[in-house]
Amino acid sequence: MNTSENHLHEFLRIFFANKRLIKRTFIYMAVLVLILPAFIKESYDISAQVVVQSKKLSQADASTSLNADTDKFVPPTLADMETESTMLRSPGLMRKTIEQMLQEGYFAPEDSLLNTWVKQPLKNYVITPLKTLIGSNAEKRDTRVENLTEMMLNSLNVVTLPGSNVVSVTYSSSDPTLAVDLVNRLLDNYMSIRQEMQSAEMPSAFYEQKRSQYQKQLQHLQQQRLDLLRDYNVSDPAVEISFNLQAINSEEQALSGLNDRLLESQHWLSYLQKNLDAMKKADLTQAAFPYTFSSTQNGLTYDDAEIRQLTTLLTTQINEYGDTTATFKSGSLPVKQQSDQIQRTRNQLLKVIANRIDERQNDIRVMQDVVTQKTSRVASYKERIHKLQDVQTQLDRLTTDLNALQTVYAAYTQRFEESRTQQVLDDQNASNAKILSRPFIPTQPSTPGALKVIISGLIAAAFLSLALGYIREFFDHRFKHPAQVQGKLQLPVLLVINDQTPAEVNPHKRGSIKWLRYWTSH
Repeated sequence: MNTSENHLHEFLRIFFANKRLIKRTFIYMAVLVLILPAFIKESYDISAQVVVQSKKLSQADASTSLNADTDKFVPPTLADMETESTMLRSPGLMRKTIEQMLQEGYFAPEDSLLNTWVKQPLKNYVITPLKTLIGSNAEKRDTRVENLTEMMLNSLNVVTLPGSNVVSVTYSSSDPTLAVDLVNRLLDNYMSIRQEMQSAEMPSAFYEQKRSQYQKQLQHLQQQRLDLLRDYNVSDPAVEISFNLQAINSEEQALSGLNDRLLESQHWLSYLQKNLDAMKKADLTQAAFPYTFSSTQNGLTYDDAEIRQLTTLLTTQINEYGDTTATFKSGSLPVKQQSDQIQRTRNQLLKVIANRIDERQNDIRVMQDVVTQKTSRVASYKERIHKLQDVQTQLDRLTTDLNALQTVYAAYTQRFEESRTQQVLDDQNASNAKILSRPFIPTQPSTPGALKVIISGLIAAAFLSLALGYIREFFDHRFKHPAQVQGKLQLPVLLVINDQTPAEVNPHKRGSIKWLRYWTSH
């Protein structure tokens, strides 16, 4: 039978062959394991959690209305979670937290024996005088904050929980109260930094400044518009232009009628003057004046009764004069009387006609004055229209600028109100990162207890002792059983002589210290 294939026999052979080494190693390790719990400090794991919610996309379009459709939210990505973890583990955040806690009296230096009797005297009586002697008076930078920062970062563990948007913050320390205060202050500073970052995304001061600038420009343009209207004494150029055009149309129609009447009156005046001159030169017995002085107004005909009466009387007297001259001699009294009557009637008619001509001349002058006045009025209306058109052009340009500025002003006002509203919301809700759970003092330490340390240490000591026994057996090349001789030398084993030396018995009392010492050494 090949004994090398019997693993249990091989194990027992190696165990009993190296029993002393295995036994001593196990005892030394067991003693060390029993002493070790007295030197292990208790450690507490202080945990907190931060949840990163969906983040809002900033709407930079100033023309966007303030409604719920403009809010866009996207879930946090893996890069966002890594960013939050990096911020929580940033040395600057930890340094700021430690500086605040140092100012409040945390992390007071411990007056240990080593510090009191060795470090402080060595610094005060050796290092400082040597620096003064060699002229090195430069003050060394206080590295306490940096040392504490490095130590705290080494004890801080920030990880993102797999498959979630939660960041776990774990700090290990032997002082749970100090650790809870540190983690709480760290979370508060982290949220403060996030709030500052979120506030920087909404520059309400910038929108307010731009709004004020456009408001001043609007006021300046509006004042220009008012000054322009006051300078030309107008309220609405378009309405006044329409009114003036209507007035011009009415005046031109009246002016056209006056011009027609004036032309007609001038022709009639020329006609009357010509016939009056002819009548003055005519004979006594010539027919009456060839004009009745009738006029038509609004479809009604008006006659001059006096002219008509004198003309009729003159015609009658001329007819009677003809009959008288036919009956009497030319120098007779009836002829002279009839001739004197005709002359008086004729002179009276000429005088009346001259008066009517004067009246017509006066009417012509009045109509000419009216025509001149209406022409001047039409010209003034047209000149006013030209000025109003210039005013309207300037007002259109100012209105265009005002509309453009009002649009921009309204946009910046909207953005300012939106940013101010968002800032109010940010004061209540600093960012999309929330503290899910605050740290608390645990009831039990996170490090294993003494019983667990002893049990695991004894098991480890047993395996280490057996491993040392196998290592010693591996480097021991002596023959331990006949099969090794036959396998190595290729020679048959003829005789095996067992060791007949009796086993030594522990002479001491079982359980005593001497018995344990003898059992350990043999």
